[in-house]
Amino acid sequence: MGSSSITIACTLSLLLLPACVQRKIRVTSTPPGARVILNDQEIGVTPVETRFTFYGGYDIQLIKPGYEHIHELRQAKAPLYEYPVIDLAATAAPTNIDHTIEWHFDLTPTAESINQSAAREALLDRAADLREQARTTD
Repeated sequence: MGSSSITIACTLSLLLLPACVQRKIRVTSTPPGARVILNDQEIGVTPVETRFTFYGGYDIQLIKPGYEHIHELRQAKAPLYEYPVIDLAATAAPTNIDHTIEWHFDLTPTAESINQSAAREALLDRAADLREQARTTD
């Protein structure tokens, strides 16, 4: 077997190595620590990352005590190299491809938690006033 045959065989074997395409969804929230449910399966608390296989619609819920629940349908859109015909070239390339979709959510405090916070502040202010009055009467 000649050196050109070995070169051709090595080149063909490199081209036939499958690429590794990793698809991930990363979910973050402000504030962090919300439970994340993706398509009826709990995946963790924010910030959290999970792998996925298919592009399309995903049902996502974020739940955190003291904050409004979020329930939305989000789209995981395929990048250009995942479209038919182009995906064959991307798969044939001997490289790893990492595609991460990032979704961020801003959680809104519930009215009840806002009222509790305001009541707590008023109580602390009143306690400080009473403490000051007690010092001045002594």
